[in-house]
Amino acid sequence: MTTANATAFTRLTTAEPVLVDVRPAGEVVPGMTPQTILTSGAPLPWEAYRGGQRRAILHAAVYEELAADPEEAEAAIRAGWIPIGACHEHGCVGSVAGIYTASMPVLVVESARHGNRGFCNLYEGESRKRLNYGVFDEEVRRGLDYLGGSLGPLLGAAVRRAGGIPLVPIIRRALHMGDELHSRNTAATLLFSRELFPALLELAGDGWDDEVRDALRFLRDADYFFLRLSMAAAKTMADAAHGVAGSSMVTAMTLSCREYAIRVSGLGGRWFRGPLPTVEAKLFEGFTEDDIEWIGGESHITETVGLGGFAQAAAFGLQAYQGGGPEAMVANNLAMYDITLGEHPDFKIPYLGFRGSPTGIDVRRVVATGVVPVIDGGLAGKDGGQIGAGVLKAPLACFIDAARALGPAAG
Repeated sequence: MTTANATAFTRLTTAEPVLVDVRPAGEVVPGMTPQTILTSGAPLPWEAYRGGQRRAILHAAVYEELAADPEEAEAAIRAGWIPIGACHEHGCVGSVAGIYTASMPVLVVESARHGNRGFCNLYEGESRKRLNYGVFDEEVRRGLDYLGGSLGPLLGAAVRRAGGIPLVPIIRRALHMGDELHSRNTAATLLFSRELFPALLELAGDGWDDEVRDALRFLRDADYFFLRLSMAAAKTMADAAHGVAGSSMVTAMTLSCREYAIRVSGLGGRWFRGPLPTVEAKLFEGFTEDDIEWIGGESHITETVGLGGFAQAAAFGLQAYQGGGPEAMVANNLAMYDITLGEHPDFKIPYLGFRGSPTGIDVRRVVATGVVPVIDGGLAGKDGGQIGAGVLKAPLACFIDAARALGPAAG
């Protein structure tokens, strides 16, 4: 491992992400204005957005009362009054369409070691109809209102009362309990809820009775709640490793409705773009692969730090959700060691003899081996909503372009 890559790897694996607050995005996200809407993917001109991602952006403007309807929102975006930004360029990371508006509560995660912050908005709930899947109706509006008006403020108060919640200990234990922290977060959600209980009980005694009751019901039913925490933690870890001159380590991977893109530690703010990934899908009943629509996604920031598809062998229960078998999951996991810089010192996989998960994707190793990152993820449908899940494989082209930009390896 080169000195630059060793530095980046160490910064990533020692970042110590801590949940320190939950606040409206407009209060804490850098560069956020009352009119800003953030979405997944490397930056695109407005004309390039299409399908569910375009619908989600327009509906976000309506939800935020920046426009009366999608037509008015479109005109305001074209006029430049509503700026559209890329989540990653504001310290955020977005699930599927990745929609952020100023009023939406976000998880504020800070590196205890390096001081940088990462943000992720809250999980919308178990319904397959969600804004981040390109759907907006009264049910979705009520859900967003609950997050912003009740759950977000309560969680913020609880986290502040607890003095912050370190996330690596939860992730470490959840890996031992059958999660891979991308498509399976059941154990992590339970462990996080347990960390919150003392503060929630105190808040209930201070007059938050209804909010606490509703929050416990929401957390009980939301197995994927912790995904947004693992995403914010991963964003914080990856950003801590970004900007190391000469490093060939990937620090972000992202999807829009049109393309896949990566960012590399030693190549500054440049995005290297490629085609959409390939996918092996397990779809909900009544859907076919023709119904799949790409509308963005950045939850594979978890793969960037050694979780998700890079820890598949820790989560055999995923077979029921996204298909595949244990042999294939183990093979996928083992292949990722060929394209990474090392093994995570805290993220251990029991099935592999508590071997550290493969961590720190090296663009040069991806190009040399032809092995591309394996990603766990949910899939959106053309008519909105989630229609299934599957295993995605990143395109090789963007890694080739990044390796060329880096030039020959030193030494």
